[in-house]
Amino acid sequence: MSGLVIVVEDEDQVRLALVSLLQSAGYKVQDFASGTEFLNSTMPQTPACLLLDMQMPDTTGMDIIEQLTSTESRMPVIFITGHGSIPLSVQAMKSGAREFLTKPVCPDALLTAVAEALASDQANLQHRIEQSELVSRYNSLTPREQQVLEFIIGGLLIKQIAAELAVSEITIKVHKKQIMTKMRTKSVTDLVRITERLHIAQARGR
Repeated sequence: MSGLVIVVEDEDQVRLALVSLLQSAGYKVQDFASGTEFLNSTMPQTPACLLLDMQMPDTTGMDIIEQLTSTESRMPVIFITGHGSIPLSVQAMKSGAREFLTKPVCPDALLTAVAEALASDQANLQHRIEQSELVSRYNSLTPREQQVLEFIIGGLLIKQIAAELAVSEITIKVHKKQIMTKMRTKSVTDLVRITERLHIAQARGR
């Protein structure tokens, strides 16, 4: 079997059982004991799916899927929960979950869901790689360059940005050149498209 299965489950016994089942089926598995630990990890660059506990002490499965959606991650999510209900499953599906399974999870149902999720993620992989690259470019900007970027995509001219930040126009021109280089863009229009994908808010002058 190809692909990575990410297991996020706070109950050690349940998590280890899921990891064992998936590894026995030939999958590569990465597991986390908390949602926070997972969110602080690097997104995979291979076909992957997320096996996600709905209720955890530090964060809920719904919170995690909302954060993934905000970053345009299209990794398929399979929810597992010990407190299944029709309203909860409907909410999960509306949030973008691919499957909703209740504990104790049927091994065959889980493996079927995982196989289908990984097959669908093959098409999403290129998008995720591109998104990760855009995030890396943005993170390479200094805090001041990120600030100037927000003014640029807000439509302010060089002299207006200089006035807002109380610096010279030459300084802003240098920042803009660095921004365009680091973001690998040739026009402000391209820059706006990238920032829209990254959900970066515009900064507007007074």
